[in-house]
Amino acid sequence: MISIIIPTLNEEKIIQSTLILLKTKLTISHEIIVSDGGSEDQTTALAKTYADSVLVYSGATRQTIAHGRNEGARAARGDFLVFFDADCSIEDPDAFFTQALRHFEEDKKLVGLTVSPRVLPEFETFTDRIMFRIMTWGLRLRNNVFHVGEAMGEFQMMRKETFYAVNGFREDLVTREDADMFYRLSKIGKTMLDPNLTVFHTGRRAHTVGWPYLIVAWMINTLSVL
Repeated sequence: MISIIIPTLNEEKIIQSTLILLKTKLTISHEIIVSDGGSEDQTTALAKTYADSVLVYSGATRQTIAHGRNEGARAARGDFLVFFDADCSIEDPDAFFTQALRHFEEDKKLVGLTVSPRVLPEFETFTDRIMFRIMTWGLRLRNNVFHVGEAMGEFQMMRKETFYAVNGFREDLVTREDADMFYRLSKIGKTMLDPNLTVFHTGRRAHTVGWPYLIVAWMINTLSVL
């Protein structure tokens, strides 16, 4: 079974459509876990209608996304964990996950799978198209050629036992926890990017702050984590 873990924080504008797509079009054995960081809007109410499990953080300090993902993983019953962002979607979930599972079945050394990220066509700009193509090629080279794991948070799939073998996401990191996870996974097995599988997202962060600012922020965050 696949456990799809979605961390959320005030996602009432998008979470319903994300969950409906998975709930109605994915027939492969799965469960949907929403790990909420303490939303103040209707996120959890909407999630409870469609998700199999909704976890709500009630700590005094703000929850990191790494902690939210780890909480979801602890509640998961599946053999495979899929970490999926709240604003993401897949065109044909059955075909997508059939292919994803096939990779793990055919390669027992595979511990982590990621895919091509792309902005939804209705929101995609020319710059989005260029930037995400560059990032996809970069991630493909790192994982498939140089065997140095890295992946974005939009989609990460891994065996449950390897998730625990590397002790999950680092909760002390407030950024780049997604890349760090795949880097550590690549130390104990094989990670890969399948360029034929695509996960769509809204591109909202780049559209809000602009690509120049986002690129600089990523560079600073990467250096900080290193």
